[in-house]
Amino acid sequence: MELWHFIQEAVYLDADDRAMLVRLLVALAAGIAIGFERMYRARPAGLRTHALVCVTSSLLMLVTVYEAHWVQANADLVRLDPTRMAQGIMTGIGFLGAGAIMKEGLTVRGLTTAASIWMTAAIGILAGIGFYFPLCVTVFITISVLSFLRWLEMRLPTEVYYYFDVRGARTDKFTEKFLRELLTACGFHITHLSYRLDEKGRERRYGMVLRSIGHSGPARLSEQLEDNEAVHEFRITPSSE
Repeated sequence: MELWHFIQEAVYLDADDRAMLVRLLVALAAGIAIGFERMYRARPAGLRTHALVCVTSSLLMLVTVYEAHWVQANADLVRLDPTRMAQGIMTGIGFLGAGAIMKEGLTVRGLTTAASIWMTAAIGILAGIGFYFPLCVTVFITISVLSFLRWLEMRLPTEVYYYFDVRGARTDKFTEKFLRELLTACGFHITHLSYRLDEKGRERRYGMVLRSIGHSGPARLSEQLEDNEAVHEFRITPSSE
């Protein structure tokens, strides 16, 4: 009988239950929309992570918005502050965002994904309290920032940093002067230059940080180094996401 009663309640939802269902579904759709963009970019936190974060935030806010359903107390004796739940959500979501940040060598990745997780949690809170208009605006802004601004970043002239390691034979064709002239011709500025001798003094090895405007420099540098027989190995690594 209890199961049948539960089924009847599930089929015939009252106004509050329908409102809860709509808010959870809206949160799910918002999380999927943002998560799809992250999944398309092959980020560590993708569609399912963002969907779960958004729905969870919405669900926790429903606990406070509909407190009358589960708190049986005199309103004059008990006063609950719904904003405390939102504060707890935004504090706790920081740990999940930190898990998306990864350090690969000298490069830090995942900061944008962590920020999108934080934003998704806030959108879930909006769904939980029924603020649909700011929710839709925020979803549009978030996806625009993740997609359109990325496209814009790739086309705007900006400073780009690279970690550059190269080693080659200890000859006149591979010297510091040669490298400096080549890097300058390719549009790079050199910082933090280090020196090293390998293979019992038969190889020179240089490590440095390169700065340039735009993204065309590494391709030109790579072609020049490949044509130099004295160069044994080199590596050019971007220092940002």
